[in-house]
Amino acid sequence: MDTQNPSAPSRAQSAPADDAPRTRHHGGGIVHENTRHTTRFVVIGNHLVQHKELSLLAIGLSCHLQSLPSGAGADIKSLAARFPEGPTRIAAALRELETHGYLRRERVRTSTGRIITRTVSCNQPQRHRREAADTACPDPDRPARPAVERPSRPREARPREARPRKALPAVPRPGHANPAILQVAVDLLTGLRRHDSRLLLSAADTAHLAPGVAAWLERDVGPTAVRRALTADLPDEPLRRPAALLAHRLTDRLPSPPPFRAPAAPPPVLLPLHNCDGCDRGFRAPEPGLCRDCRTPAGPAGNDPA
Repeated sequence: MDTQNPSAPSRAQSAPADDAPRTRHHGGGIVHENTRHTTRFVVIGNHLVQHKELSLLAIGLSCHLQSLPSGAGADIKSLAARFPEGPTRIAAALRELETHGYLRRERVRTSTGRIITRTVSCNQPQRHRREAADTACPDPDRPARPAVERPSRPREARPREARPRKALPAVPRPGHANPAILQVAVDLLTGLRRHDSRLLLSAADTAHLAPGVAAWLERDVGPTAVRRALTADLPDEPLRRPAALLAHRLTDRLPSPPPFRAPAAPPPVLLPLHNCDGCDRGFRAPEPGLCRDCRTPAGPAGNDPA
């Protein structure tokens, strides 16, 4: 019994400090029973499933995201509806994956102009790398391309082309060209700045809007009513195109034509007043002369008793 086995260790060896979880449990560890998958499977790297800093929820969520087909919903609302964890825990797990490079969320503009959030799941961790134009996850093993210095060339100053001015909306037209009514319309438009300083119009805008105001005046609408219709209930924010707003109101709020009224009969002709040459009485006639009584045979002289 005093014979020692030279191959036996003098004491039990402890597990390395950097691999503490992988300790021997005297045969009580996990045993794998694997079946080879041929369909409906996804390859997950050990760097993710055995990550030492990610939480179990973040690891499981990343595995779920990598198994989804392209275009599937991966926002917090969709994930909260799929799993029993609430939105707060799922949002925290997504932030973990973003921090360690397994997830990237980008804001992109669609062809219709709508801005959406696109979630990019990476099967290789990419720390602190976000490229909005490239949706594919770059390979970390691929060597980086050396930066090539290009000779700088002085940029030629090009004159900036003036943008074409957007045309104003069409306005109603009066039935008859009346210079007096057009002048009243121009005066009304130029005076709008006194009621609201934002309604300062250029000469071109005034010339474009004047026929629309004349169409209102032609329909028996007074200048005060037209001014009230153009300036009432204006928005509080600054007006970018006040002339376009006025053109819209002139067209959208155009009143109906006034009801038909028969022309009034002309007033009777009033003849001038004259004194009769015979009796000096006043009478109305086109020309001076004798009154009606003096022109008859039995005039005022014939009625005299003498």
